[in-house]
Amino acid sequence: MRVCLIASSRFPVREPYQGGLEAHTATLAAALIARGHHVSLFAAPGSDPRLNVEELEVDTFEPSAAARQDVGSPPRMWMQEHHAYLRLMLELIATGAERFDVIHNNSLHHLPVAMARALAVPMISSLHTPPLAWLESAMSLAGDEVTFTAVSDHTARAWSHAVDARVIRNGVDTQCWSPGPGGPRAVWTGRLVPEKAPHLAIRAARAAGIDLVLAGARLDPGYFDREVAPLLDRHVEYAGHLSSHELGELVGGSAVAIVSPTWDEPYGLVAAEAMSCGTPVAAFARGAMPEIVAPVGGTLAVPGDVQSLADAVRSAGRLDRGRVRAHAVDRLGIDPMVDGYERVYEQVGGEAA
Repeated sequence: MRVCLIASSRFPVREPYQGGLEAHTATLAAALIARGHHVSLFAAPGSDPRLNVEELEVDTFEPSAAARQDVGSPPRMWMQEHHAYLRLMLELIATGAERFDVIHNNSLHHLPVAMARALAVPMISSLHTPPLAWLESAMSLAGDEVTFTAVSDHTARAWSHAVDARVIRNGVDTQCWSPGPGGPRAVWTGRLVPEKAPHLAIRAARAAGIDLVLAGARLDPGYFDREVAPLLDRHVEYAGHLSSHELGELVGGSAVAIVSPTWDEPYGLVAAEAMSCGTPVAAFARGAMPEIVAPVGGTLAVPGDVQSLADAVRSAGRLDRGRVRAHAVDRLGIDPMVDGYERVYEQVGGEAA
């Protein structure tokens, strides 16, 4: 099929990925291309050209001196994103039917959903977040014109007041995220931001008596400087923002992966990646963590309770790495995800025809 895949205008879909959404989008685009689909990935400038990228036009917006006097004026980045998606949607309204069989909105922006009624091509929109006001508002405009999917049962339930979403769980490439030998240290990966709470992972690792390595993008430098940097020492190392290959080596060579969200994780890609390496997970039981990790893949802790997370680190470290890996291969791989999206593409494409 001819698939238009809409991604983030803010972060390029390229290594090293800024977060799970960019990694997931790259995995999905590559898998669809490998299956023979014609994918056009509309993504931020600088995205990987091997994914058939058509760059979103994210112009630098500079408000006039008069507009800057308006205290209620939206931030420049908000305006840049708004215009990037507005330009894309106007283009798809004009020419989308000539180019695509289906449009898959994999972004977090509201405009693709809000403007879906004007399209001559069916749209699927994947829910990657807890409910957002802007997106709820867009849903009210879309009516039945958009087919919604959710990345976990938890996320589908969270949105059930607004929309009935089909669950298609994210998947990881279990060949790239291959089994590792384990090691003496724990690992934490992801965006270093308050809602991911690496500072709590550090405290849990200390309480469990295990050294810790952190890796990921410092997207909130103020938070990192206040809450994380003061805790770094010879027992806690920040390894930087790593590529998937480097992360695979690090995670596979670790005893346990700590996942410490202070928000309800819609999925938890870092947990799936760790389990694919055979590395068991110790995680706060928030969001989709219970359905992704399960007893075989790791140990869950009371949300926000550092001592409970420390106990989970010790417990998870005793799990059999082979069984953890098998759990990931059986339940969290790419093929079930792509099979699910293909079924939805064929269904909505057939209905449109």
